[in-house]
Amino acid sequence: MELKRVLTLRTIVSMSAGLALASSTFVAMVQVASFVAGESAWIAILVAGLLALTAAFSFGEMNGMYPSAAAIRVYLSKGYNDTLSLIISFLYILIILAVLGTEAFILSQALAYAIPAIPALAWNMALLVLVTALNLRGITLAGKFQDVVTYGLVLSLIGTSLWAFTRPGFRLEALVHPGSFDGFLQAVALGVFLYIGFEWVTPLSEEVTQVRLVPKGMMLALGLLGVTYALAITAFTGTVDKGLLSSVPIPQILFGEKLLGSPGILWMLLLSIAATTKTFNAGFTAASRFLYATAREGALPGWFAKLHLRYFTPQNALLFLFVTVLFSTIAIHITKRYTLLLTTAAALESIVYVLVAVAVIRLRKKEPETPRPFKAPWVPWLPGFTALAFGFLAVGALLEDLWAAVVLLGTAGVVSLYTWKVVPVLRKKAEEERAQRRSSRRRRATDREM
Repeated sequence: MELKRVLTLRTIVSMSAGLALASSTFVAMVQVASFVAGESAWIAILVAGLLALTAAFSFGEMNGMYPSAAAIRVYLSKGYNDTLSLIISFLYILIILAVLGTEAFILSQALAYAIPAIPALAWNMALLVLVTALNLRGITLAGKFQDVVTYGLVLSLIGTSLWAFTRPGFRLEALVHPGSFDGFLQAVALGVFLYIGFEWVTPLSEEVTQVRLVPKGMMLALGLLGVTYALAITAFTGTVDKGLLSSVPIPQILFGEKLLGSPGILWMLLLSIAATTKTFNAGFTAASRFLYATAREGALPGWFAKLHLRYFTPQNALLFLFVTVLFSTIAIHITKRYTLLLTTAAALESIVYVLVAVAVIRLRKKEPETPRPFKAPWVPWLPGFTALAFGFLAVGALLEDLWAAVVLLGTAGVVSLYTWKVVPVLRKKAEEERAQRRSSRRRRATDREM
């Protein structure tokens, strides 16, 4: 059985924007604003978006060359080697799952502020059940849900921000003067986090109606995100003091309260629920396809490759995601170390962007004849710039929080051990099973001839 090709550009854009635009991005937006003067954070956010766009060019070329549900796994395997590809890919999926747990925690804080009578974990469980059920029923339903929630959220944020500009007491200070150059660079570096995850639409390449829609969708999503973030942060900091916003994990709720009172709290709570729900939906959709494709090639147990007989969805991969994210959410509720995982994820994503950009340069020399439905411009200069910029961002993130470096290196050690010791055994077993099936088919064919 194979995955169905049903996704259009509209859903590609909503999926790409969906994983990036989350409740945690409200926190990140305020942190960006804390490094610059007045209401000039929008400049840093748009510059960060241009940096993300350079990475999108590289992902677009690789996706066109190798449209696969394994995505980053295939890109790095072709650009480097199989071992590095597996290690980075497994790290990638584990960190994304941890970030989904962080996202659930941040939403629970907003819910606890507005509706303290209901336990936060109960909301998280309901969210997990909803997203798992949607994805189990099929990519068409999950995609339609993503379209409605993502575009509804974007329009609501833009509309609320524009309305805030007209309210009494709204102020604009230093709108085009960010202040110190060092502070502006730090704001841009942090602003890149707002776009992280846009490339996770690439595992859906086996389910799009046309492969060339994926790079186009990523770029449209980045533009949509940039405009939304720029308007939202200007509205936030022009309405509420930046110091107050940066002191809590729910700045969007404080913004809503200052803007409209109790109705504003409920309104921003609804937007937070929408943001987290669609992030979970996009994350589950992409991650389940990645697990399915990796198991299909023998690098994970075959259990992950089982598709639902009716809906043709990776049911076991979805079950694994449900359990893993649930435990991640509980762990973060206990430790409260949500910023640690966000920093770790930002560093790892930056490393992946470096590797993919360099892979584009390497493959232009190694496989010049391979068809490229989409070609990154100005190779090797633009991918080289991308690699250099995100390399500095990765180092900066890890130096900013050394515990993030410890988490990343520790997880890399465990994943490397799995890759070197377990994967060869799984592949040998998978090859033996394929040989047995081929032998069985030959025997049946011989029996029919007799």
